[in-house]
Amino acid sequence: MSKKGNRSISLRSINASLIIVVVIMSGMVMYADFHLASSFERLTEAEKQHYAMGKAARELMDASDYLTENVQRFTVSGDRKFMDLYFTEAFETNRREEALEKMDNGKNTEEAFKKLQEAMDNSVSLMDQEYYAMRLVVDAKGYTDHNEVLDEVILSPEDAALGPEEKIKRATEIVLSDDYYEQKSAIRRDMQESTDRIDELMDEIEKEEKDALNRRVTMVYIVLAIQLISIQIILGMISHLGIKPVLTAVEKIKSDDPIPESGASEFVYLAKAYNKMYQKFKNSLEKLNFKASHDVLTGAYNRVGYDFMLSNVDLKTTYLMMLDVDNFKSINDTYGHEVGDKALIKIVKVLKGVFRDDDCICRIGGDEFVVFMVHSAGMQRSLIESKIEQINRELENTDDGLPPISISVGIVNGKDVTDTDSLFEKTDEAMYKSKKKGKHTYTFYQE
Repeated sequence: MSKKGNRSISLRSINASLIIVVVIMSGMVMYADFHLASSFERLTEAEKQHYAMGKAARELMDASDYLTENVQRFTVSGDRKFMDLYFTEAFETNRREEALEKMDNGKNTEEAFKKLQEAMDNSVSLMDQEYYAMRLVVDAKGYTDHNEVLDEVILSPEDAALGPEEKIKRATEIVLSDDYYEQKSAIRRDMQESTDRIDELMDEIEKEEKDALNRRVTMVYIVLAIQLISIQIILGMISHLGIKPVLTAVEKIKSDDPIPESGASEFVYLAKAYNKMYQKFKNSLEKLNFKASHDVLTGAYNRVGYDFMLSNVDLKTTYLMMLDVDNFKSINDTYGHEVGDKALIKIVKVLKGVFRDDDCICRIGGDEFVVFMVHSAGMQRSLIESKIEQINRELENTDDGLPPISISVGIVNGKDVTDTDSLFEKTDEAMYKSKKKGKHTYTFYQE
């Protein structure tokens, strides 16, 4: 009688289960996200409506104030341009009418619209006094070219009999009277009641939508938590059967990273062998790349590194600085080449200490250095000046037994040139200007 072997869980079954769980949970998340987005859109729309309604109310008041301002300035100065501005606003710009239209199109804004309409009616009523005052000024000044609406204004016999100066005085009294300002105050009260109602209405709408939004966010969290737990359980089973180490190894190889040494003993042996070969290859490659692109003496980038940086630099966010050691030949002649080499090493050390790790320091000649100051989109003049002054201070310090050193610098902002060729040329030109100034200084291109 034969015994049946123990049946293990197949990877195919686990993989199918994972797909089913992911599809179901993803569908639930998409469903929740759809309702979440709908709530967010409604909340955003409510906020937009709130802003639009408030803006409409303010525009009506602004337009009314604008009319008042121009009619008062016209009656006081008699300058017809203020009359023209008044009628342009009243009959062409029509901000008050547009404000009412916006409010009328809003949802649940009947009460606010009613108060705004009352403010509009009061503003229109106030225009009758303003027309009357302008008609007095027009008659006093003898203006014949004016808006036809003033032709319809009939002056009282007493006002019609007034002289020019008295008519202007009378017009000014009308638009500066207590009665006039009382009507303005009534407009403002209606406006305030309208905006208060808008605020109350929108607060109610926003509260409702925020409550709905919070409920849907909670639902999304619950669905995501269920999905996460389900996936973790299934992935744990897959990992237990040994699939996870293999998949992880494939991804690590694709991303050019070492393989984690975990899983079955056979896989650990293979991982160790691979990692050993990988590390040897990386070490050899780093040594090769470093020697090819770096100066042996100072550790700064050499001409190859400089050419690479120059060909890939983003002109709009880079400053290029060319530094030349002042009187370097005399250092070599006086102290010897060994001291001169130490001086060059010191210069690079100081530059690396002053500039950021992202900035690129290159030695492109015997005593010539270049610094790419990258990711510098804004104006950095004061920062660069302070860095150069700090560099020279540290180079002049002789506590290390080396003679005092100074540098002359030329600086160009990449935004001031059109290409990398002109970037180098202008930096070189600025550096030589520093030399002509007497060395131990710096020059920004276009100075």
